[in-house]
Amino acid sequence: MKLLVSACLLGARCRYDGASKEHPLAGALAEAHELVPVCPEQLGGLPTPRPPAERRGDRVVTGAGAGVTEQYRRGAEEALRLCRVLGCEAAVLKERSPSCGCGEIYDGTFSGRLTAGDGVTASLLLDSGVPVYGESQIAELLK
Repeated sequence: MKLLVSACLLGARCRYDGASKEHPLAGALAEAHELVPVCPEQLGGLPTPRPPAERRGDRVVTGAGAGVTEQYRRGAEEALRLCRVLGCEAAVLKERSPSCGCGEIYDGTFSGRLTAGDGVTASLLLDSGVPVYGESQIAELLK
């Protein structure tokens, strides 16, 4: 299966803080499936590193209150375009991210609290019929 995957899970240093979040099962995932790494924030034009951001309803804002919604939307649209053009059947995304989080994201107060919801990219992919998995579900994809 061809999978769209958050690049940070594969070791790319593209997170807001310039780090990666390489997943210990990423190598096994790459052996079992064809992976297409993406970072929607970078695709949307945001630099790395960049200020942390969280979703507040339909908006995405930094801790200082700057709006970055347009960049997140543009990155989500590019990720969906790549998914379609390259024939990805599903996506494996970084959990809790304002872009990639699926099912649970930070609540927009920058307090570390989580709330039910999806990131901008995860939401667009799901609305477009693309199955989305979080990194905690990688083991299931390897079965």
